[in-house]
Amino acid sequence: MHQTSDTNSAQKVCRILRVLSTPQPLRLADICAGADLNKATTLRLLDTLINEGFVRRDPVSKRYVLGDEALVLGVAMQGRDHIRDRARPALVRLAALSGDTVLLSTRHGLESVCVDREFGSFPIRANYLDLGSRRPLGAGAGSLALLAWLPDDEVETVLNLLAPVLKKRYPRITRELLKTEIALARERGYAMLLDVVVDQMGGMGVPILGGDGKPIGAISIAALTGRISTRISLLAPALKKAGQELSAHYAQREAA
Repeated sequence: MHQTSDTNSAQKVCRILRVLSTPQPLRLADICAGADLNKATTLRLLDTLINEGFVRRDPVSKRYVLGDEALVLGVAMQGRDHIRDRARPALVRLAALSGDTVLLSTRHGLESVCVDREFGSFPIRANYLDLGSRRPLGAGAGSLALLAWLPDDEVETVLNLLAPVLKKRYPRITRELLKTEIALARERGYAMLLDVVVDQMGGMGVPILGGDGKPIGAISIAALTGRISTRISLLAPALKKAGQELSAHYAQREAA
């Protein structure tokens, strides 16, 4: 986790772009709050980003979204050994096996971000499963998998920093609950949350470990609680196999 600065303009721009990397158009107030910047600074930087093509402001709704230049940056990432490309076959297989929505998430600071998704024949379609959607670590099966496999001291730091966010946005997700679920996830090899983030909905997730043994991503299945709880013996082995195969790739690449 990096330190934020009150004077580094480049860092402020990065914070604004990070806040805007979400499917929903955002109000100025949303951007100010998410980037932790005052209104005047945010407006000044947004004007520059608009002029450079990285941000667009809808003339009717007055809300902001990423512009075409941001898309060009994303296109430039294609062709590299990106986790999204590497994990895509596993997402397709798991969606076909389960019939549910399968997600790929990566960690960005204290959040997990949905970077890919595959629908099965019985999918959940909810805005919090959209590409680019963000959640605090621990608020969902995939983000819990990203948290659970961090070193213990880093887990403690994350839990301390996220405590006020979780209390405000996810009152059911307490520190005690996360500590219990982290221990269970490590014991059984997958994370699971049922009826915690949303009633009658849940998920299972596994980490994708990098060469250093720390999670660089997570694959998760999101479904109705009944579809998860009655099919653990089917879903868990398939998820674990996918996570282990992807982790082995990154371990081998690191050793090469």
